[in-house]
Amino acid sequence: MAKCSTIAMIPAKLGSTRLLMKNLALVGGKPLIYYAIKAAMEAGVFDRIIVNAEDEIFSKIACRYGVDFYKRPDSIVSPTTKTDVVVYDFVSKYPCDIVAWISPIAPFQQGAEVRKMVEYFRAKGLDSLMTVKHEQVHCIYNGTPVNFKINEVFAQTQDLIPVQQFVYSTMMWRSSTFRKAFETRGYALLCGKVGYFGVSKLTSFIVKKEEDLKLADYLMTAMASYKRYVPRYDRIIRNIGRKR
Repeated sequence: MAKCSTIAMIPAKLGSTRLLMKNLALVGGKPLIYYAIKAAMEAGVFDRIIVNAEDEIFSKIACRYGVDFYKRPDSIVSPTTKTDVVVYDFVSKYPCDIVAWISPIAPFQQGAEVRKMVEYFRAKGLDSLMTVKHEQVHCIYNGTPVNFKINEVFAQTQDLIPVQQFVYSTMMWRSSTFRKAFETRGYALLCGKVGYFGVSKLTSFIVKKEEDLKLADYLMTAMASYKRYVPRYDRIIRNIGRKR
């Protein structure tokens, strides 16, 4: 049986409507896009890792970190260009069995988690996969409760059915299914057999605005100062044992 080819595609662009050049902004001393490349490399499941961008400047970033570069056509670099169009163009240029969209604005996504996503995709025989965040909190939609009732005792959060919020830190498709759906109906983000993969709270952190960038930089810098986090407590807890 032929080996299933799997490509990691890291989309990037120089311009952004909310935060200009964010893919090149420094987080913990490294350009934001570096963390997506690092996660894809450490996952150890990709035959190729390709930065897909509209500007040649990203070819230097790709070269710096030892991955490939693809300059997408000028016709699909508009802020209104849909993800489906970018993916369809890419899989048309780089035929493969599975393509994974590794977001360059999810700096805390780890290679081990990406590897589990690919393994899950393959094991479940999926055609599309979306990363999601499980939120066990009271939610309403358009004024209507989603996972609780207003005519009974207010439920504790630990008793709620979690809702799932799309994260987009990684998206994945079976290329043949994606292409067929796109060519048939003009969109294919959720095509064929769709699956959802829950990610960690850190992975769900997405950099979209300047305040997100600041938080990511603070957090990445703080995380670099220790290998393992151990909770610390106020000294008053010394008296707890004495009173019991």
